[in-house]
Amino acid sequence: MVRLSSSPKVIVQIAVAGAKILGKAFYAAGKQAVANAKYRPTGAAGGDAAGVGHATSGSLTDRLTREHRMTADEARLILNVKKEDTAERILQHYEHLFKANSPPAAPAKPASGRQAPPAHSHYLQSKVVRARERLDAELKAELGEDVAAAPPPAEAQQTGSTPPPPSS
Repeated sequence: MVRLSSSPKVIVQIAVAGAKILGKAFYAAGKQAVANAKYRPTGAAGGDAAGVGHATSGSLTDRLTREHRMTADEARLILNVKKEDTAERILQHYEHLFKANSPPAAPAKPASGRQAPPAHSHYLQSKVVRARERLDAELKAELGEDVAAAPPPAEAQQTGSTPPPPSS
């Protein structure tokens, strides 16, 4: 004969055992999350652009990296150019990317009632401009010109627009 009174007791024991297992798993996961949050890998720049936080040697390249908040390698990646590319090639890539991320002159209305998402990005456009400025500063440094950081024109700061490319 099976006792009915033992069935609820078994169910409670299973529930308590399951709660213990889940509790231990959540404790271990929380402990690992805290360890992950505290972990800082060596060589990682905390919140800085790649290499900017470590540009402390005082060399000209490090000074340019700190001033422009971008490494020369990062600027080349943004503009999709190689180290050995000419200034004309860099200018071509800059102009193409700048125009590609500019807002259209007159917004075209789609035939349907749905609005198309914008095909331009002010953020990307500003990254392209900063990359060009960084590579221009690097070129001037190689030519031995004065690389004192010149502030951007006042009208560019006030309007939020980017300055036109310098004529070469």
